[in-house]
Amino acid sequence: MYRFLLSRQWVILTLVALVLIPVMIKLGFWQFHRHEHKVAQNQLIASSLAARPVPVTELTAPGRDLPHDDMWRTVTATGTYDTAHEVVVRQRTAADEQSIGYYVLAPLVLGDGRAVLVNRGWISAGNDLTKFPDVPAAPRGKVTVTGRMMADETSAMSGIKDTRGLPARQIMLINSKEQAKRVGRPLLGGYIEQTGPEPSGGKPELVPEPDHDSIGPHMAYAVQWWLFAAAVPVGWIILVRRERRDQVAAAAEAREAEEDEEARETETAGEDAPPVPAGP
Repeated sequence: MYRFLLSRQWVILTLVALVLIPVMIKLGFWQFHRHEHKVAQNQLIASSLAARPVPVTELTAPGRDLPHDDMWRTVTATGTYDTAHEVVVRQRTAADEQSIGYYVLAPLVLGDGRAVLVNRGWISAGNDLTKFPDVPAAPRGKVTVTGRMMADETSAMSGIKDTRGLPARQIMLINSKEQAKRVGRPLLGGYIEQTGPEPSGGKPELVPEPDHDSIGPHMAYAVQWWLFAAAVPVGWIILVRRERRDQVAAAAEAREAEEDEEARETETAGEDAPPVPAGP
């Protein structure tokens, strides 16, 4: 009845369906795990931003990688800016998520001689990318900075290539270990993304608070992949039934044609037979 399933065409179709089902299920779980990661990150950001501010030295130390659970914690740091070692970070987006420019990164020297990197905010790139841009002057004297604690950037984590041969005082990644070589003093691990005080004239433009409300489309994508996986066997059954129905119909038509042919042959044979002579 279903011997057509052993044909080359149907064997290939069945194998493709058997491969697609687990692949689509796996893709669905991949999107589901991305959804879970996004939800967990939103919760971490929200709880970190709501936590009480702490001195930066309570969370980090020179050469130490910032623990993930301490990301976005509000910290305070008091010291003086080392503007001689101020740099700009290339290819950074403004709050409008469209304008490309620089982050202004400066070491803040603490009272004990150590320093912490502070992302003072965003400025426009200007027309000449080969020169150090006009950077709004950092406050002079002792200042207290408030901001979000951020982990060092790496190519592996950020996807940003640490390009060499850049113009003087321009970098691609914010990394305390790399900057410590230039600054010549111990730098605390990670960096502060400044939230206060507000710069004079609003420049540099402070980095906005990270979005921790949107969960993205990952859950919808996961459901879509699982629906696709469920649709494969359903579609396969529909195709099998349609093929079986078409074959039954074709067989019935063939039988009907054969019967019609036999009937015509019988009728023709009757017409061609010699007449039977009448009796005396």
